[in-house]
Amino acid sequence: MNRYYCDLHIHSCLSPCGDMDMTPVNIVNMARLNGLDIIALTDHNTVKNCPAAIACGKETGLLVLPGMELTTEEEAHVLCLFAEMEGAEAFEHEVDKRRVYIENRAEIFGRQVVMDAEERELEELPYLLTAATQITCFEVAAIAAACGGVALPAHIDRDSYSIPANLGFISEDMGFRTVEFSLTGAKNGARERLRGRYPEGLLEISNSDAHYLGQIAEREHAIALPACTEKEIIAKLRGW
Repeated sequence: MNRYYCDLHIHSCLSPCGDMDMTPVNIVNMARLNGLDIIALTDHNTVKNCPAAIACGKETGLLVLPGMELTTEEEAHVLCLFAEMEGAEAFEHEVDKRRVYIENRAEIFGRQVVMDAEERELEELPYLLTAATQITCFEVAAIAAACGGVALPAHIDRDSYSIPANLGFISEDMGFRTVEFSLTGAKNGARERLRGRYPEGLLEISNSDAHYLGQIAEREHAIALPACTEKEIIAKLRGW
């Protein structure tokens, strides 16, 4: 087993709350400057900027997983990560079936820009990406798995947009095998405070949830893998 430094929760300029400097190119280059081995691009309810980030990662030697931060029906955030773009796009297709289409007001919520690997703007999505979907916390893990991915509750130590904050618990029948803490939560005793509110034995990881370049994690949090590949990290997060 080798240890690989990672940040598996990063937003791009496609998330309305993401800074416009968070282009796929800039994200990959900042992650490399920070000494990371693996990142995941996880915009709100979409994977449309992942192809550009993956292409940039291949040019620089950074492993980039396609992903999404899904907003569930309960308005809780769940990270959904995939080994391949095909699976990520299949998952987004399922999300589209149960998406609530609300017009985005860019002057209030922020722009939602799809970019290519050359930092060219391809399109601006007209519907608000942060709106809750009609997928529940009890369904998302199975849907992600059917698309070849894995789902894990995001920033469970936070008082908003987390499953414990909104439901009070994470139960075994939700099907999660890994949970995410924020970078600050991992340091301030959040694990101890939340004991008993999620099943024992789950893998615990920490990510940045970066919306600005300066928030991307440095070489601080590592994961042990037999090899630095997309399939190995998905298997690890599934508890295999």
